[in-house]
Order: sequence, then structure tokens, then C-alpha cells
Amino acid sequence: MTLSAETVDIPGPGRTRRAVDASARAARLEKLLGDPYDPANPHGLGALFAADARREVPAATETLLATEGIGAEFVPAAHGGLLTRADHLARALRPVFRRDLALGFGHGIVSLFAAGAVWAAGSDRQRRDVADVLLTGGRAAILHHELAHANAILRHEFTARSVPGGYRLGGHKDVILNAHRADLQVVYARTDALRGPRSHSVLLLDPAGQRPGQVRHLPRVETAGMRGALFGGLEFTDCPAPADALVGSQGEGVSLALRTFQVNRSLVCSVATAAVDTVLRSAVRAAVQDSTGPVSRRRCKPLAGVFAELLACDSMATTALRALSLLPAGSHLFAAAVKYVVPDLLREKLEELATVLGAHGYDHRAPEYGALGKLARDLPVAGLGHAGSASCQSVLVPQLRGLARRSWFTEEEPPPELFGPDAQLPYLEHRLLGIAGGGDFMAASLLGSAGRLAAARSAGGDLAVLAALAEAFATELRALQEQCRRLPDPGAALADPAVAVLSDRYCHVVGAAAVLGTWEHQDGTDPFLSDPAWAVLALTRIGGRLGIPVPELPEGCQERVLEEALRRYRDGRSYDLDAVGLAG
Repeated sequence: MTLSAETVDIPGPGRTRRAVDASARAARLEKLLGDPYDPANPHGLGALFAADARREVPAATETLLATEGIGAEFVPAAHGGLLTRADHLARALRPVFRRDLALGFGHGIVSLFAAGAVWAAGSDRQRRDVADVLLTGGRAAILHHELAHANAILRHEFTARSVPGGYRLGGHKDVILNAHRADLQVVYARTDALRGPRSHSVLLLDPAGQRPGQVRHLPRVETAGMRGALFGGLEFTDCPAPADALVGSQGEGVSLALRTFQVNRSLVCSVATAAVDTVLRSAVRAAVQDSTGPVSRRRCKPLAGVFAELLACDSMATTALRALSLLPAGSHLFAAAVKYVVPDLLREKLEELATVLGAHGYDHRAPEYGALGKLARDLPVAGLGHAGSASCQSVLVPQLRGLARRSWFTEEEPPPELFGPDAQLPYLEHRLLGIAGGGDFMAASLLGSAGRLAAARSAGGDLAVLAALAEAFATELRALQEQCRRLPDPGAALADPAVAVLSDRYCHVVGAAAVLGTWEHQDGTDPFLSDPAWAVLALTRIGGRLGIPVPELPEGCQERVLEEALRRYRDGRSYDLDAVGLAG
């Protein structure tokens, strides 16, 4: 495969040429998937909802994605794929996730989640093997280790016992995405009975070499969400694995999970935000079609507010994804914070949009309105619910005391390329991702934004309100510093519910920093994003969620955001920072 300035050859079922530019690939995929509201479209929302109701995978659309070579999105360019930067990957995948979150996981990013450990620590041969599978339309499944507060996906785990020449696997898991149709398995197996950072190792397995007496396929599991995705279980009984199946070194499993999960967390937040885009479009449709004149006042506030907060979620997720390339040593902290905040915000936005949709929201099979019910079921599975939040807390809480004592109010701001929409960034390199330390560049960014906006406090209007909001979040960070510097040692802090509250507040503060940074670095190309109205509305709502003092919305602020939401609906453009044209 050879890269050119514009296109790349993708080996696979359809052997296509694909644009190197992620925006061009996204536009091509959007066109191929077609009008989501056309009842005759086999890849439209009606067909996808019907497959979900039957608890079936949407076979026609899976075939389209495989033929288009979507697996190349998860393979680094150095190994013949299209993966260069995580923010570009999210952009390329959004057409799929705007239509069906479960499809995007089942025939998409779960393979990246599995492959991440190989990209981070695998041998040259392992990397080639995984690349070959994904580039030719195959799938990889991730077999997670068990976590505290585990849900069904994270409950139970496998063991790997060292024997001459390799390992013997045992144990079972009941819920694994694509368990029965994966071409490769990436297993986080316990190799040490003692708890600790060296308790697990990662093994790369080829299911084709497993004999029936050594592995048993457990029945398919019916889940409340992602009903069309294929969840099943596996049970290993003294199943052999060769020594060269080990990824990295023995005992490196926990550190590999911490390193790769930050990519997964940031990416999930970005694509889940794209999925909510479709529900907002349904709500705007209902508001417009149910009214003969202007949108009713009771619907104006939630529509404008949800749109502003979707832009905020996109700002957080995109900043986290860009940090993986630009600041890999310290990106783990903000990735965990974003993953903690964004899924909860999105769930709240669905509840708010339900009030706008009213009776339309119960029309579960209609392409125009069925996205709400489906996404309300799917989103908790994508975010891993409480287990996902607890996992993020376990990353954040142990670092709060050190950050308060050594980083906050002393660290330099991150480079402006972190927020610049057209800035050139290094390629994502999983091997460089850190798992501890690295400071807190987002807290520094917040303080920098607040400092630059301070002069606008006396100017009046939206800019003065934005300056007041920036200062309010900076004041909250100072209050957090005073509380966090007195925390006990990290082990004791993890067990204290009061510390979880501090962590929650911290996540919202650095999330606000991403909104401010994204707004500050607009270049004027998009007049709406350069206008502070969306950032003011989003930060006012996030500040209200925290209970910090926020100023009144300036006159006309909410109306300008609503006007843009209606304009994008009429023009068929997405409700994210890119505002791309949509099929239909």
C-alpha cells in the first residue's frame, strides 16, 4: 500500500482507493450511506431501527462498511491503514454513529479498542497480523479484565497460567462484543493471583487455532441496549496459547489498559456526541412541524441549550483526542475527565429533548423520531454506565492532591495547536501515551483564558458574560485547590465519597476550559462559532449544574443559538463544530 498526497489503496473485499483526508472520507461515507430518512434506503434509520427491533445486525450496512474498507481506519498509517490522528478518526466515523451507535461499535471501533494494546506494545509480527486482519475486513474482539463496580461487560475474567512454551487459559466471560465472530482475540488475562499493577497480561489469540474442548462459545446475550450488536460469551478450559502470543511483557496488562483506554474514552465521547446529533435533529423537526409560526417558547430553551451543550461536548472530546497526539505524556488525565462528564451530559440532553419531542418520542420505528428511544437504550452500554465512571474516578482521584500542590496555578498553558481547528499535529502513537504525571494542561488553559478575557469584563454584552464565566470557573479551581491539597494519601482518598464529589467538580471545570479554548481559537471562518453566544450558553448551563454563581444570560444570546440550530436543520448540516453537510 502506498500513500499519496490525496488517496491511498486499501486492500480488502472491494479494494478501494480512499482519501487520506478524514473530511473527504467522511463525506464519501455519508453519501454512500444515503438519506437516513428515506424509507427505501437499506442503510437508512428505518432499516436500522427495524434490525434493532428484530435484534439483528443490519447486514446490508455491515457489508457496505466492510466493502468500503472501514477497518483501515483502525490501522496506523505506518502499517498500511488510515489512522493518523484520533480526532481525524472520530471525524471519519461520525456518519456511521449519527445513524446507529451499536453499528459503529459492533462493526467498528471495538476492533480499535482491541488492537490498541498491540499498537502500544506489540511485536512487529503482532502488528502485521492485526493490520492484515483489519485491512481485509476482519474483526478483533477485546476480552476485558474484571473491574471494580463491574457491569455485565466487565464482570468475570480469564486467567493465563505459565507453562513450558506458553500459557494455559481458563475462566469465562458472559458478555463480549463480537465474541463469536472475531478473527482475533485480545485477552486481558490474570497471570498473577495477587492484586496489584502487575496482575494481568495481554495475549493476542487466533480463534481459528482453538479446539472445541478448549473453548466453548456461550449463548448470545440479550442486552437492553445495542440490541442488534452480537454479544456472546466464551469459556476457556486449559486452552493453550504460545509464548509469542504475549503482547509486551508479562504483567504489563494493567498499564496497557491505562494507556489505551484513554484513546477509547475520548473516542467514545466524540462518536456518542454525534449520535445525539440525530436526536436533536428529530426534536428540531418536531418543533418546526408542530408550529405554524415561530418555535414555541417552551421549546426554545431546551433546543438552544442542548445545541450549545452538544458543541461543548464536542469541544471536550475533540480537545482530548487532539491531546493524544500533541501532549501524549499527560493526556490520560483529561481523557478520564471528559469520559466522566460527557456521557452524563449526553444522557441529560436526551431527557431534555424528550420533553420537546413529546408524543413523537414514542414513535420508535419512525425514521424521523425513533432515534431517541434507541439511543436512550444504547448510550449506557457505550459509556459502560457506573463502571465507566468508577474507572475514570480511579484515574483522577489519586492525582488530585499532587495536582493541587504542584501543578494548578503554576503550570504553563498548552500550545495553541491543541485547539486550532487546522493546526498540524503529530500522528497518534500509542507507545508514547503516559499513564501518570504529565501535569494538568487543561487547568492551565482555563487560567490563561480567564486572564485574557478579564479585560472584557467592563465591555458589556456576551463577551463580558463569557469573561465572568471564565473567572467563575477559575475561582472554582482555586477552591478545589484548597480542598485537594489537604486530601489523604491516594489509597484512602479513593475510598472517600467526599473525594468523588471533588473529582466530579474538577471534571466539569476542565471541561469548561475546553469550551473556552475552542471558542478562543476560532479564526472567524464560521461566524457562529466565533460569536461567544454558544460558549456563554453552554458554560452557563454547566456552571448551573455545579451550583457555582453564574451571570444572567445576555439579551439575544439564547435566540442566536436557536437561530443557528434552525438554520442547520434547514440546510442539512451537522450539530457539531464541523457543521458538515448531511445526506438527504
